[in-house]
Amino acid sequence: MIYDKDIREPLFDLLEEKYGKSRILEEKQIGGARADAVMITESAIYGIEIKSDADTYTRLARQVAYYDMYYDYNYVVVGGTHGSHISEHVPDYWGIITVEEGDDGLDFYFLREPKVNPKLNWNNKIEILWRLELAHIQELNDMPAYKQKSKKFVSDKIIERVPHDILQQQFLAELFERDYDTIAERINEYRISNGQKARRKRKYKRKRKKKI
Repeated sequence: MIYDKDIREPLFDLLEEKYGKSRILEEKQIGGARADAVMITESAIYGIEIKSDADTYTRLARQVAYYDMYYDYNYVVVGGTHGSHISEHVPDYWGIITVEEGDDGLDFYFLREPKVNPKLNWNNKIEILWRLELAHIQELNDMPAYKQKSKKFVSDKIIERVPHDILQQQFLAELFERDYDTIAERINEYRISNGQKARRKRKYKRKRKKKI
């Protein structure tokens, strides 16, 4: 039986080889669910759901709905026991990768390539960015600071004013540059510069970063 922990590292190596420059973040909260992994490439953001041989489809429909809210493309990666019927449980625009035990480790097969997610909405997708990342995009596009406005107000203004092809590249660039080791300090610097109180230090879970 193949478990989730066995799949991750060889899967991420495979995706890096296929897509080139990329960054993979694990265990990313998306609304009411959690993505097993998120891959950022130079052109798109991918959601990756892993269903090992030990997993069931109990939560998959709900997970699919949340993935479709946030990511340009989505993959489901399944153990061999799910391979023959996984296509019945995910939309036809989701990519499917199957995993089987081989002589020298795990063998991965691209059963289906992902297509553009037709349900994606920028109003959801932009929620992925932190407030200070939005502020940088505002600067890049010579937008007002809107210092006293909410994150949603700023997000709506960015979506309204920045052409989506340009916003896509800026969005991806922010995720490539995101540094979980310095985020607490950066947030406090941003808050102080905007006349707000600094927050007490919190521990941020460090995400896996592939070489880029």
